[in-house]
Amino acid sequence: MKLSEMREVLAVRGIHLTKSLGQNFLHDGNQLRRIVEAAELTKADKVLEIGPGLGPLTELLLENAGEVLAIEKDARLVEVLRERFDVGQASRLSPGSGKSETGATPVLRLLHDDALGFIRREPRDWSDWKLVANLPYSVASPILVELAQAAKRPERMVVTLQLEVARRLMASADDENYGVLTLLVQLDYEPRAWFKIPASCFFPAPDVDSACVVLVRRAQPLLADGHRETFVKIVKRAFSQRRKMMMKLIKLDWPEDRLTAAFAQLGIAPQTRAEAVGLELFARLAQILNSPTGQP
Repeated sequence: MKLSEMREVLAVRGIHLTKSLGQNFLHDGNQLRRIVEAAELTKADKVLEIGPGLGPLTELLLENAGEVLAIEKDARLVEVLRERFDVGQASRLSPGSGKSETGATPVLRLLHDDALGFIRREPRDWSDWKLVANLPYSVASPILVELAQAAKRPERMVVTLQLEVARRLMASADDENYGVLTLLVQLDYEPRAWFKIPASCFFPAPDVDSACVVLVRRAQPLLADGHRETFVKIVKRAFSQRRKMMMKLIKLDWPEDRLTAAFAQLGIAPQTRAEAVGLELFARLAQILNSPTGQP
């Protein structure tokens, strides 16, 4: 879908985009293809798309995957998508062709809902799904955290979001972008790649720079489920005041003698700040503090 086509659809229907919904539609074909390539899709794949907008990415996903669940919050855009992809039919129709595609027909399910609310309200098995989406910037971080912390999380997440958020997702210890979001997502996902997307590739052009990140679910979890709540508690407390020493912050939740022993066991100096502690050390600390014996 070209920019001129987007403008025409919006003008004909009298749709004025809403900034509060983060409606910045990616129209550049090269960037859309890069996103789909990063997802490494096959016809066996099921894809979750959040915020399809007018459907330029949706169309490419349907060409490369077997099933797409697209969740759109704006009722006006849902109607556009229903007409464009003829969702009411048993099989998908080629946009504008009026004829069913031959061969294996990909399935598009379109849901009118708030994606974050849907994910929180209806936990489901996403383990054999891939998230591929141009995420609304206002809810990108909480959506990623919800899916990353789900018991049955997606196998891959390829998402476009603010460059600032992308840097936080890709960060490591001692990086200024390293923090709570980094750890909550990287606990279960390996950051594989990312690339910048110029503002001119969107309509309307956003005020911030954007990037696409590729996150792949870890083959082996770093933590057992029973330790995850402790991990989240430690991380959030440790980064609650970045310039303070980590031990001083988390001793609000654990006895100082236990923390002293745990830090010594892991080789973490008492004056260390959270930004200097790597993901694996945070995971091991959660294991120790969650264990009655004080052992990981």
